[in-house]
Amino acid sequence: MKKSLKLAVTGSLLLGLLAGCGSAGQTAGDKSAASPDAKAAQVSLKATVLQDDLETFKTAYEEFSKENPTIQVQFETIPQAQYYEKLRMQLSSGDNIDLFGGNMDVFLDTGILEPLDDYVKKANVDVSGYGPLYDALKVNDKVFGLPYRKSNWMLFYNKTLFDQAGVAYPKADMTWDEFRELAKKMTKGEGANKTYGAFLHPWAQTWYMQGVQTGASIIDKDLSAFKKGLQFRLDMEKDGSMMGWAEQITTNAHYNAAFQKGNMAMNLIGDWHVAQLRQAEAEKKISFDWDVVPVPHPEGVAANTSLATPVSLMVNKNSKHKEEAFKVLQFMTGVKGAKQFAAKGFLTGYINDEIRKTYIGDGSLKPKNIHYFVEQKEYPEYPLLPGVKNILVNSVYKQEGEMALTGAQTVDQAIQKIGQRVASEWADKYAKDYKAGKK
Repeated sequence: MKKSLKLAVTGSLLLGLLAGCGSAGQTAGDKSAASPDAKAAQVSLKATVLQDDLETFKTAYEEFSKENPTIQVQFETIPQAQYYEKLRMQLSSGDNIDLFGGNMDVFLDTGILEPLDDYVKKANVDVSGYGPLYDALKVNDKVFGLPYRKSNWMLFYNKTLFDQAGVAYPKADMTWDEFRELAKKMTKGEGANKTYGAFLHPWAQTWYMQGVQTGASIIDKDLSAFKKGLQFRLDMEKDGSMMGWAEQITTNAHYNAAFQKGNMAMNLIGDWHVAQLRQAEAEKKISFDWDVVPVPHPEGVAANTSLATPVSLMVNKNSKHKEEAFKVLQFMTGVKGAKQFAAKGFLTGYINDEIRKTYIGDGSLKPKNIHYFVEQKEYPEYPLLPGVKNILVNSVYKQEGEMALTGAQTVDQAIQKIGQRVASEWADKYAKDYKAGKK
């Protein structure tokens, strides 16, 4: 207490000297400029966010600061390719990062995440706007982050190609088998002049999606739901209606460049492709017309059932200003922050009628059917648990799926090996930390 009193007196003397050297327009009654209490109330936070989100966070912060003038936030980013690796290193080395954004599962094994349940309860946060994502983000019934946006999948299509072929546009309610037949119909030509009916990126998500749409999880004991999706991709490659996996890899084909080239009738990819195509139009790189419809669905599954990958804000458990950091998190992931992100074309984690209208816009921008994004039934792409993304998605499913796509093993062998590797490379290490995957 003596030490604190001494520091307070010293601080007061210093402020008095500074006030004496200030501008003539500053008065003793100007508490915002001269009051020791006002200065002491100032809190400075550092936030690291994904590169694509940086400018929107800064815009949203301008609104936040009007309500919270004593909380200053310095937003920083890291190039996408190094984002997670570098951020994990910074957090483990004790960098004074108070809150950060990204895929929550990447950080679950670090022990760096602050549980948010008490903060949510104390602030009486309305979690209904997050829908099922709120519970999907829980680990052992605890909340470690809230989603400020999410990535859902949609089927993009080149309207100009369909018009030229005299073929009806893809339907909003289309099974995978109907999609396959439509892709065949839209395929024509050979070699460099070939028009493909569809493009499915090499990611494993484009084939295990079909199983997830039925409610299955990639950590289930029974993985039979995923056989059909892997076989389906192989069948489409044999049809010649899509570029084969091997050709995609050797030519370094990318969904964005491939679709913008104008010779792909349909492109299965996430909501972020909207911003990419809008930018291409603004830069006059494309001239064809385009739109979206829901991704195809398995028989017996409702139309417009898609995958959702939440992108969350999290608080560093070692932050010295957790209460203030949560205030920022609450604003950015709630209705006010969501409105800023929706206005920029981001699909937000928090949705209500106001946000829905903001996201859809006034109809002056493509796609015309953007409303499908905010009408989807969503399943999490994968359980947000330690190791699932790094071990299973990026390694096990990718590697074994590719072995099947190159003919090195059968689909049945691939699914069998995936099940074995889920058990040996993931479940043995993390089984005690999850409650799913026991089907």
